Amino acid sequence: MAKATKKQALGRGLSALLSNTSEDITTARDKNADKLVGSIVEIEIDSIVVNPYQPRSFFNEEALRDLANSISELGVIQPITVRKLTGNSFQIISGERRFRASKLIGKTTIPAFIRLADDQEMLEMAIVENIQRADLDPIEIALSYQRLIDDIGLTQDEMAKRVSKSRSSITNFLRLLKLDPIIQTGMRDGFISMGHGRALISIDNQEKQLQIYEQIVKNKLSVRQTESLVKEIRFGTKPIVIKPKMTTPSYVKNSLNDLNHFFGNKVQIKVSSNNKGNIIIPFDSEEDFNRIKKLLK
Repeated sequence: MAKATKKQALGRGLSALLSNTSEDITTARDKNADKLVGSIVEIEIDSIVVNPYQPRSFFNEEALRDLANSISELGVIQPITVRKLTGNSFQIISGERRFRASKLIGKTTIPAFIRLADDQEMLEMAIVENIQRADLDPIEIALSYQRLIDDIGLTQDEMAKRVSKSRSSITNFLRLLKLDPIIQTGMRDGFISMGHGRALISIDNQEKQLQIYEQIVKNKLSVRQTESLVKEIRFGTKPIVIKPKMTTPSYVKNSLNDLNHFFGNKVQIKVSSNNKGNIIIPFDSEEDFNRIKKLLK
């Protein structure tokens, strides 16, 4: 019971710090900043704005509703992390899915860790925390790494330490940005994997990249098959040929059972794009062959 009382008192103390506009806390040098930073406070949702540096650009609506249902039953288990702005306002560093899901079910407050940061620190924290904790797609991760290079000025070695990844892993992600935008979109939508994308990078010509990408999607090629195809094309042993998808004409489908019954065997029919084709009639023995021959007379 004593513990519960202490927690409530602590909550009231933090609320007082947040509402005291005469001594606003916005930097680590401000009075009482040490009491506020790192604390978990129940913050009004209406006082929170989303993060403009959020690397995630797509939020799955169905997954968001599932999370909202979970929050409705169990509450927000993992607090979000926010940056304190002026007054009693905040900006999300990480946890936007939890924030959106909470709003979806009409919650008015949400538990949050409070941080103090300038714009550059905010950008770095937002990107690094999201890379480490969220299930971003490969292109979102690559764009996040590129932003750390462009906006923060980190080298790949420095970035590797910040996100706890190997330098080679970061390089592999960044190379994905050399792919044609259509292929990048296909990776984001789940039509191909990062493995497919890495195989395609070795093709310099983007038109050829797109031709191979079309084959991967149409023929559902595995990563290994894609690597073999790329290797053959790079070394000139195989031209890029996109075969049209073959469909069996209705007049063939409708007659197949009749032919099977007539010949007493499972007949195979192959039809080309110009409507020419072959009928293959299998036989089991010389006797069976002679039986089929008589049927054809």
